[in-house]
Amino acid sequence: MRWCDRPRRGFLSRFPTLYTSIVDAEIIAIGSELLTPYKQDTNSLFLTERLNPLGIEVRFKSVVGDRRSDLVSVARIALSRAGLIIFMGGLGPTEDDLTRECVAEALGVELRRDPDLIAGLYKRFARFGSSMTPNNERQADVLAGAEVLPNPNGSAPGQFLRTLSAGHEVMVVLLPGPPHELKPMFDAEVAARLRSRNQKEFIAGRHLRVAMMGESLCDSRIAPIYTRHKEVETTILAGAGDISLHLRARAASQALAEQRVDTLAEELEDALDEHVYSSKGESLEQVAGYFLQLRGASVAVAESCTGGLISERITSVPGSSRFFLGGAVAYSNELKSQFAGVSPQMLEDYGAVSPQVARALAEGIRARCGSTYGIGVTGIAGPAGGTAEKPVGLVYHAVADGKNSEVVERKFLGDRERVRAWAAQQALDMLRRRLMKQ
Repeated sequence: MRWCDRPRRGFLSRFPTLYTSIVDAEIIAIGSELLTPYKQDTNSLFLTERLNPLGIEVRFKSVVGDRRSDLVSVARIALSRAGLIIFMGGLGPTEDDLTRECVAEALGVELRRDPDLIAGLYKRFARFGSSMTPNNERQADVLAGAEVLPNPNGSAPGQFLRTLSAGHEVMVVLLPGPPHELKPMFDAEVAARLRSRNQKEFIAGRHLRVAMMGESLCDSRIAPIYTRHKEVETTILAGAGDISLHLRARAASQALAEQRVDTLAEELEDALDEHVYSSKGESLEQVAGYFLQLRGASVAVAESCTGGLISERITSVPGSSRFFLGGAVAYSNELKSQFAGVSPQMLEDYGAVSPQVARALAEGIRARCGSTYGIGVTGIAGPAGGTAEKPVGLVYHAVADGKNSEVVERKFLGDRERVRAWAAQQALDMLRRRLMKQ
């Protein structure tokens, strides 16, 4: 396999994801609370992740409050342009739960109150030892022609309807808003219905990830390449030290779609060289963990300004106990000495934010934990604490393996959160690069 020969390629890079049944989808999140600073829609991220492997491309996402006229308007717009529309929320018993009524109005269909659903609601309430108020019967209103989707985790059932709108077939799905109800309902009831579609078009997708390269520099290298491949849609998303390149190609066959996206991915990887750390969307900590396991190696971390962020990222990977031994968050000079063996004299001579201390942190935590590799990070995350010699955003990163210790100085721009994110990314990328050379 190619990753054995050329580890800079994503270790699953020869296997682009293949999808069938191309459908343009729209997700509509319903609830006035989602329009405040206090509540965020996360269900749409879950649904997008589930829909893409089914060959369904999410083209639009909307958030709408509990005002009837707004909801009907958004529903009508979606019906005019999408082959799949998923409404999330607004299926409860209260007066502001208007999804059923508004979707029925937008579709021009009747609602029927299902007596079996009403009976089930009464049984549910009785099972929990409470009486059901009459307004709960609204949850038994079903769009004419819709299939009822059972909800074992809540009182509001979902609905699935195939219909015609604006001269094209539309699938309409109503799902409850709470994630613990929506997620299992989609997996158990909706996914199979969507998978049963049989269209004559296929899509291949690839997700390349690039570490520690600016977005403008990255695009300057690859724009002359991807603009030549008109048959592949290329999307660039940039974060703190991380760039995602999403490639997608449609074709009349799996083989042709795969060929198109694979050809472009190969050219982009050649242009970006070792900055590409994944060709299947894996995170940097996943790739580093993969190489640690491949080498039979382990790592420990001593971090100051990142405050445990590096350790958190590493331990977010399932099975990380096989390669992550532990570490220390050492903010004070005393704990830098106690936990990682940094000498007080070094701290006095060079200061806590220095290449010497970063190296000592990496070497010290490796020795204390008995790991193959040690990571040390120290810097000034801000917003205060900087000087002319050591400004806010200055961070020193070190990786040690008992034989060689590498130190990198970086000056990051942005607020405290952004500096910490960049610093963690830099440290993990240094580890990744060191492991690739072993």
